[in-house]
Amino acid sequence: MIYRFRIILDNDTEEDVFRDLEIRKDDTLEDLHNIITQAFGFDGNEMASFYLSDDEWNQGEEFSLFDLSDGLESVRLMNSITLDSILNSEQTKLIYVYDFFNMWTFFVELAEIVDEVEGVDYPNLMFVHGQIPDEVPERNFEAEDDLEDYDEFDDDFDLNDYDNLDFDENWN
Repeated sequence: MIYRFRIILDNDTEEDVFRDLEIRKDDTLEDLHNIITQAFGFDGNEMASFYLSDDEWNQGEEFSLFDLSDGLESVRLMNSITLDSILNSEQTKLIYVYDFFNMWTFFVELAEIVDEVEGVDYPNLMFVHGQIPDEVPERNFEAEDDLEDYDEFDDDFDLNDYDNLDFDENWN
């Protein structure tokens, strides 16, 4: 079986930058890393990691290109993880970070699982949209709109009614 992915550059610009590619389901995360770096024009010599992600793109378990832990903690390496061991029709999202100094960040989504086509060499770059910028896009971190009306002092406590406060509420 073949996994078809869409790899999207996480940027705050108006132009979308993404690549669609195909790779065998039993290839490793390192194989996916290699085709992503080639598809986006990177040299592939920088540190990189994949992270499992949920539907809201929250970062989960890390799969690293190299073990830099000095034996202090267990690290799962890309070259030992096959795609089909962590991705399926239910778990479809990864976050990919390339070059930890610049933090190129990509959303990786398994879009489709299809049969292998005879005569096609895999991995296969299927589609290219947009050009990667010369420099890493700056991130614009903003609070969600519903936090604008938040008042940290509006906690419904009557500060003059100490007798009805429990221990935690009475503690400074």
